[in-house]
Amino acid sequence: MKVLANDGISKSGIKALEKGGFEVITTKVAQEQVANYINTNDVQVILVRSATKVRKDIIDACPGLKIIGRGGVGMDNIDVDYARSKGLHVINTPASSSESVAELVFAHLFTGVRFLHDANRNMPLEGDTNFDGLKKAYANGIELRGKTLGIVGFGRIGQAVAKMALGLGMKVIAADKFVNEAVIRVDFYDGQFINVNIVTESLENIFKHSDFITLHVPAQDGYVIDKAEFQLMKDNVGIVNCARGGVINEVALIEALDEGKVLFAGLDVFENEPTPEIQILMHPKISLTPHIGAATEEAQDRIGTELAEQIISLLKNN
Repeated sequence: MKVLANDGISKSGIKALEKGGFEVITTKVAQEQVANYINTNDVQVILVRSATKVRKDIIDACPGLKIIGRGGVGMDNIDVDYARSKGLHVINTPASSSESVAELVFAHLFTGVRFLHDANRNMPLEGDTNFDGLKKAYANGIELRGKTLGIVGFGRIGQAVAKMALGLGMKVIAADKFVNEAVIRVDFYDGQFINVNIVTESLENIFKHSDFITLHVPAQDGYVIDKAEFQLMKDNVGIVNCARGGVINEVALIEALDEGKVLFAGLDVFENEPTPEIQILMHPKISLTPHIGAATEEAQDRIGTELAEQIISLLKNN
């Protein structure tokens, strides 16, 4: 049986699949050629990340396809309900990338409160001629400890962010339509741990009371944060989005940054991927990464092996 890992898969995932008797193809097939490639090569499983889309046209054109797998959480690039209505298994790995995404959130938070994104642009240009000027420009950093972090979306990733925030001594508040409360277990290297109970609140409360806000929601029909939501927020709030592009109105975000309402933003995802707006890319108050939330070696290892286990379980053990 053949598996097409069109957006790549970790070596550990390949190894596990081959051990299970599968042939793994890692050739990158262009989107418009995917259906033809699947049929020509008798592929039964296609694995994607965020690049390849598996829509109704591919599902209809590939009667031999049995499993569609998404390495990661969000499945907005797959017509999930339609695939399942046609008898296909659709799988993903929601737990595998939580820690990696949470760490990137804090990379953006630390970057924002200490102006690292801007310092790293300007030090190479002016560090030898304007050292004292830059030192003065970046002298009013703030600490995360003791501040309130508002988490919008309190699933696995939101809860992983909460653990790190609690470890830093932050107050954590959260909003989620589907989670009423969660016990956050903060583990330490020596086996000790503490449990912290967090009861979720309204979105309005999160916007009003947070010093920093981080989003962990799936793709939405509308914006979670638009002009009205920015008005509710504290002055000098920091915003991080490592979830999905399109959940923040980027035009309203730039306005809020320019007006001084928002101190900084950290963005890993964008409304227009893979061609984000130039106003976003050039803005001195935005820390930028190119959709790399789950792009750590550890997360990709976990994603690959977890996909392999699910595929073997579905196709070999039935």
